[in-house]
Amino acid sequence: MRSLQGRLLAGVLGVAVAVWLLAAAWTWFGAQHELDELLDGHLAQAAALVISRQSEGGERDHHRGHSRGHADDDDDDPRHPAATLHRYAPRVAFQVWQDGQLVARSGTAPEQPFATAASGFSSVEHDGVRWRVFGAPGRDPGSQVWVGERLDARDAILRAVLRGQLAPLALALPLLGLAVWVAVRASLGPLRELRQAVIERAPQATTALNLPQAPAELAPLVAALNELFARIAQLIEAERRFTADAAHELRTPIAAIRMQAQVAQAATQDAERQRALSATLTGCDRAAHLVEQLLTLARVEGSDGAPAPQALDLAALARRVAAEVAPQALARRQQLELHADQPSAVVGHEALLSVLLRNLLDNACRYSPAGARIELRIDAHAGQPRCQVADSGPGLSDADRARLGERFFRVLGNEQPGSGLGWSIVRRVAQLHGLQIDVARSPALGGLQVTLTWPVAMPSSTTTT
Repeated sequence: MRSLQGRLLAGVLGVAVAVWLLAAAWTWFGAQHELDELLDGHLAQAAALVISRQSEGGERDHHRGHSRGHADDDDDDPRHPAATLHRYAPRVAFQVWQDGQLVARSGTAPEQPFATAASGFSSVEHDGVRWRVFGAPGRDPGSQVWVGERLDARDAILRAVLRGQLAPLALALPLLGLAVWVAVRASLGPLRELRQAVIERAPQATTALNLPQAPAELAPLVAALNELFARIAQLIEAERRFTADAAHELRTPIAAIRMQAQVAQAATQDAERQRALSATLTGCDRAAHLVEQLLTLARVEGSDGAPAPQALDLAALARRVAAEVAPQALARRQQLELHADQPSAVVGHEALLSVLLRNLLDNACRYSPAGARIELRIDAHAGQPRCQVADSGPGLSDADRARLGERFFRVLGNEQPGSGLGWSIVRRVAQLHGLQIDVARSPALGGLQVTLTWPVAMPSSTTTT
């Protein structure tokens, strides 16, 4: 059953019917027990009455017993006076025995002894008729009295009692089902309203759902949907921003490459042609670097699907990244120093942290002059892992430092090629890892100093290299 309304109806009505059946069974057995107790008591009273009548006239009753042994055989006849007392009267019978001889009986009683037990209750069958019998010794020596009642009479009484009790409840079951159906349908109304609100939304709509009348059970679902819409809005905005960024930044290097290609095509001298081709290759390298930075930024901004962070050694990671950047520093005759003697355990994404360190070192190499000194230090401060990148370059003014991280921001007057996306990547990766970023002038080298501080230090036993 795929319908929630159908499941609720089936569940509620199933429970209601099951409870009704249990109550009916309980009523049945309870009524049967009470009826048996009551009628057994009547049998005992009837036996006592027969015994008391037995003592009123010995021979007269004895003579009547012999004569009635034949005359009372027609007690089952509806015209007999006993049948006019009550409709169940012919179903009750008695026997009186004296010294093994039947001296008195009702017309419905068998001619054989009712039971083998002289005293107490028993259930017997005679000629296909089941009886409930009570036996007791008479007042005269050697006498025995049995009083019996047909069990089908008891069953008829029980059915009549149960019809009066259970029939109204059985008739009420369809009304109960209708009431449950109305209640369930009304209760699921807010869910249908939510479904309709989602269906009527435009495909590009990312605004939050507004259902002020939603019950408390639907509030978590509405909140989860609104969070989903917010994430979708962020992804759409990131995609639009990436498209705009790519269109904006790729326009300049592509135009430069085209211009240099035209110069090379029109050149009449080999030297001029070689210079144009060299500039074309430089423009291609710049465009490739820009595309790489754009793709990196797109991956970082869409890092919700990134693998789970893991414990790693920041010092070992810094050594690997410094080795990758070292050829770039040597080409500019710069001195790249690494201070990472002790393991430093952190938790994070190794690939993203490598991008972060590489961008910091790349910026330090690009914007520091030839022969500058660049220092990468991994240590701990107040128990927290820390990473510092400092250089002896010109540094940045307070106004320029405040704008670091803006997409495509570059310091005016700087001729170094770049896209201005490196710091955007650094800040986004730091944000994902909960890192604190401090940018200041290096007290020792005089240039820019960037300090990254991890929130909590990891135990050294979890360090991986």
